[in-house]
Amino acid sequence: MAVDQELAGPRTYGNWIRPRSPGLAGLGTLGTVILFVGAIVAIFCFMAGQFTAGLIVLAATAVLVGLGAWRDKHGMSVLERTAERTAWWRRRGAKHSAYRSGVVSRHPWGTCQLPGILAKTNLVETGDATKARFAIIEAPAQATYTVVLGCAPDGTQLVDSQDVDRMVAAWGQFLAVLTGEPGIAAVSVTVESVPDTGLKLRARIENEIAPGAAPFAADVMRQVAATRPLGASRLQAFVAITWNAATRKGGRKRAAAEMAKELASRVPALVTSLETTGAGVVHCCTAQELCEMVRVAYDPAVGTLMEEAAMTGQTPIIRWSDAGPVAATERWDSYQHDSGISTTWMMTGAPRGLVQSGVLAALLAPHPAIWRKRVTLLYRPIDPALAAVLVEADRRDAEFAATATVRPSARDLTRVTAARATATEEAGGAGLVNFGLLATATWRPGDEPRDVVAAMDTLSAMSRIQLRPCYGMQQTAFAVGLPLGMQLEKFLSVSAEIGVRL
Repeated sequence: MAVDQELAGPRTYGNWIRPRSPGLAGLGTLGTVILFVGAIVAIFCFMAGQFTAGLIVLAATAVLVGLGAWRDKHGMSVLERTAERTAWWRRRGAKHSAYRSGVVSRHPWGTCQLPGILAKTNLVETGDATKARFAIIEAPAQATYTVVLGCAPDGTQLVDSQDVDRMVAAWGQFLAVLTGEPGIAAVSVTVESVPDTGLKLRARIENEIAPGAAPFAADVMRQVAATRPLGASRLQAFVAITWNAATRKGGRKRAAAEMAKELASRVPALVTSLETTGAGVVHCCTAQELCEMVRVAYDPAVGTLMEEAAMTGQTPIIRWSDAGPVAATERWDSYQHDSGISTTWMMTGAPRGLVQSGVLAALLAPHPAIWRKRVTLLYRPIDPALAAVLVEADRRDAEFAATATVRPSARDLTRVTAARATATEEAGGAGLVNFGLLATATWRPGDEPRDVVAAMDTLSAMSRIQLRPCYGMQQTAFAVGLPLGMQLEKFLSVSAEIGVRL
């Protein structure tokens, strides 16, 4: 058996496809339509004797097609980058890039409410079938309800490769089950590295020292507690599961009380299933835990104060209406919020080829140049009925792109192979999900931002993924990166379906 495993080698993963629409020379559906319409209009102009008008139409068509066809390494065209910059100028001109709250603000409520897309969210707390309390985040703008699960991942150190493979398979099965779960809208996994103050370790050592212990041994343990936390970091993980208010498109939207009753019976089973994926001990986050987590995210300096209060048995009372920042300013490539400055990157390219299970280990691990780092994987389960249609459409689009030219590129041929394999796996019962990634790095106002950017570039290269700063939407990307169930596609001015076809 050992010989067979050695010959087989480590297990690899891959076969992901970036959705795109068919078109001539990589233009996409919209670009191809513009090309044909422009050519037809120009022909009619020439037939009518309007040669000048025909030339103008051809020139305009060529410019539009050229601006939409030329893309950078992140897949962004000139038109898309121009629209991105224009939207930012409009927001900045309308003074929507600055936020002030609290008792000194102009708002009549006098609280530190959450900014941006989180402003209209509500937080309610209920109990599950085991009488355990958990919080539900209601987002009326999205018509969704989110439950956040706190995890303590086991990690892969000193774990056999067979056990790692089983955990990865269990996570895949968990996502496959969610594709058939009625009303599931999205799932996100957030792993955050935060500086360790050492207060918990110090309290644990003080409690473990026996009254009659040797002075030398007690001094050694206290010295360990005083020096060990210097420069250390700890990881905390969350899984946010989001349900639609309506079980089907066009159906009746359920109220918060109705959803609380339904989720109380469904969440315990999901917690049990999640624990088999290597997530460790999983618990449902309460309203107090979510308020503290969000408050620390917007004002990292208060994290130490909250931990000190917890060590003394005190619980700081934080309401959802006071979890936001006092002052926040959004810039083109960064977001300043109270005691921290953050930049959020989005994944524009998944790892090419096949990867092993630890491909994201470098990106998730703490880094000495980054004060706080948060990596969020965004999943959108696809209904099994729709998945069959999508995989067949992807297969046809890939085959069309490969046969549209006499000499197809190696990337087009690889995409055909991946699309066919995905269709085969889906026909065999595998689930289908869309996924993305957001990475947020937070530093102190006195730190050097270039060191943070360089560190993130190195980590992304080690994880074989391509990252691009969320230019002009740092505030929104920061909120989506939090484990609160916010879906970025619900707030796009152009729908994601149309954007794919550009």
